[in-house]
Amino acid sequence: MTQDIQPIDAADTSIDTTHHAGRRQALKTLGMAATAAAAGIHAPWVHAATTFKIGYVAPQTGPLAVFAEPDPFTLAEMKKLVGAGIKSGGKSYAVEVIYKDSQSNAARAAEVTSELILKNKVDIVISGCTPETSNPVADQCELNAMPCVTNDTPWQPHFFGRNGDPKKGFEWTNHFFWGLEDIIGVFAGIWDKAPTNRVVGALWPNDPDGNAWGDGKIGFPSVAQAKKLQFIDKGRYQSPSDNFTNYITEFKKAGVEIVTGVMPPPDFGNFWAQAAQQGFKPRICTVGKATEFPAAIAAFGPRSEGLSVEVWWSPAHPFKSSLTGQSSAELAAAYTKASGKPWSMPVGFKHSLFEVALAALKASEGKGAKAIRDALRNTDLDTIVGHVNFKKGPVPSVSKTPLVGGQWQKKGNALELVIVENGQASNVPLGGQLKLMA
Repeated sequence: MTQDIQPIDAADTSIDTTHHAGRRQALKTLGMAATAAAAGIHAPWVHAATTFKIGYVAPQTGPLAVFAEPDPFTLAEMKKLVGAGIKSGGKSYAVEVIYKDSQSNAARAAEVTSELILKNKVDIVISGCTPETSNPVADQCELNAMPCVTNDTPWQPHFFGRNGDPKKGFEWTNHFFWGLEDIIGVFAGIWDKAPTNRVVGALWPNDPDGNAWGDGKIGFPSVAQAKKLQFIDKGRYQSPSDNFTNYITEFKKAGVEIVTGVMPPPDFGNFWAQAAQQGFKPRICTVGKATEFPAAIAAFGPRSEGLSVEVWWSPAHPFKSSLTGQSSAELAAAYTKASGKPWSMPVGFKHSLFEVALAALKASEGKGAKAIRDALRNTDLDTIVGHVNFKKGPVPSVSKTPLVGGQWQKKGNALELVIVENGQASNVPLGGQLKLMA
């Protein structure tokens, strides 16, 4: 039985283990062909009697595309792992992955998720890549009684951003990642590593992440007094933005020595370039989202050195894959060997989505959506990013993963993300000490 690559549209690439003659069509663009080739989607998979369909939504294009960079590698690895099918309830099932592009747009994420459910008839949906993707995907799944698992969004913007009830959780959707309490602890831990005046300039956009991080009750301002921090917050900026002069002027006036925020890479690139032009040189700069990825860091040029950020996964994390037995270091090395690129944090979390989804499909015994939902609810699994258990909280249907802090430091001719803060996850070893930028 041959494998078909079946794009439903320009945002859809299907990894198929069965024939669907009526749906076959050629790849529509060279870009899609390149994506498929990079993913290794070209060899036949072994046919099984029945098929489990996994719908996968990610920002292949747009400002959040850096979060989806590992997808071709992950899809190729999953093809190798489940090409012979999986066992569920004593029967063999093929696995088909239908991959859709959210285009870094929440409305588009909701639209393609609806297509996966209503048109492609998937059995489970997986997603991540910030609230702009995970939230609309999960909302569509909850609305349509579709089992769903997501990650790569702090749990508060995901859970409360969807009006979740802490007493009930959600029926069909499950999420695993760290929370605002963890990011606050990690950032504050980084800032405690060196002497500064504790004046922090805040760059929080008007989006689910920015509004949560800047919230007076659950965000960074809530710990200002206890941590002896003074936040200079001019209010939410509209993203995308190419002009941060007003923020820089205010930061200089207030004597800001620490800069923080949660920004898409293009926004931070504009801010960082303008800060240099206007002579603003903070001693510590710890900005989430924008400075997490080697590709983004390379684009910022020489001033990338010394930037600090939270680290959700790295080769140093002491976890193994439930699918392959690979350690974090081995998975990172495999990614670099296959792609020619440095490891990045999403590599582990992309892999873990499939760990959890495939475990639920296997445990469902092929009995349908409710059985898959119940299997997800009962997840109790050691993964490449840590232990996942949706019953232990902090709220129902959410599981937390560990978080540490890192800094981009020069190692030879290259920049490496070195773990410099592990106060909340001491099982992740330190790799060096924080160095002030100015």
